[in-house]
Amino acid sequence: MRTVYVIGIGAGDPEHLTLAAVSAMNRVDVFFTIDKGEAKSDLAGLRAELLERHVARPHRVVVAPDPPRDRRAAAYTDAVVDWQGRREAVYAEMIEAELPGDGVGGFLVWGDPALYDGTLRILEAIAERTPLEIVSVPGISSVQVLAARHRLILNRVGSPFLVTTGRRLAAGGMPADVDDVVVMLDSGNAFAALPDRDLDIYWGAYLGTSDEVLVRGDLHAVRDRIVALFAEHRARKGWIMDTYLLRRRLPAG
Repeated sequence: MRTVYVIGIGAGDPEHLTLAAVSAMNRVDVFFTIDKGEAKSDLAGLRAELLERHVARPHRVVVAPDPPRDRRAAAYTDAVVDWQGRREAVYAEMIEAELPGDGVGGFLVWGDPALYDGTLRILEAIAERTPLEIVSVPGISSVQVLAARHRLILNRVGSPFLVTTGRRLAAGGMPADVDDVVVMLDSGNAFAALPDRDLDIYWGAYLGTSDEVLVRGDLHAVRDRIVALFAEHRARKGWIMDTYLLRRRLPAG
């Protein structure tokens, strides 16, 4: 039976690769990857660097173009399901064509495979039709790196924290019953429209990389600066990945 590892490689710092990830990478015969175009070629370069630095056994790398995705669709969930369905077809074709029946394949995914990454979901769908053993190897996520860079503990004593998306924040605002909200996948700077006057923001982009940018402070005092930095860096690099924590200031005592 084919085995496929889904290996979390961290948010961008090569030194955030775990010993478990290195061990798994050295069991892989064929690494599968998606070409996301010239704009994200530096991410592809980092993957190549990790393989060169840490994989000692013979291996191959198989690359396929990323299926197009409609990011402006009104029905967001339907658009993502459609796009992942087309990715599923690409992954299935790569595995069938390039991985022997008893071979070991691997996908290197940013951050952690369990947090805002669809690789496991796609492979599970393929495994319903084709015998496939799937192994998930956790990685350091951008959420963890954000907390470390700002010297934060995400949950306060006796309180939960919520991880959500910019789309959800824009639609519903800051949840009334949660004081600490981590936001990912916010291409529209949803924080900038929040009316709340009791929030601090801890923001980071390109976390773990040489391009890392950090801002923290009262939301209304720093939001314009963050929006400007977001636009400046996305224009310069062609892409941006950011994560932030919104923290409600609690009454003293």
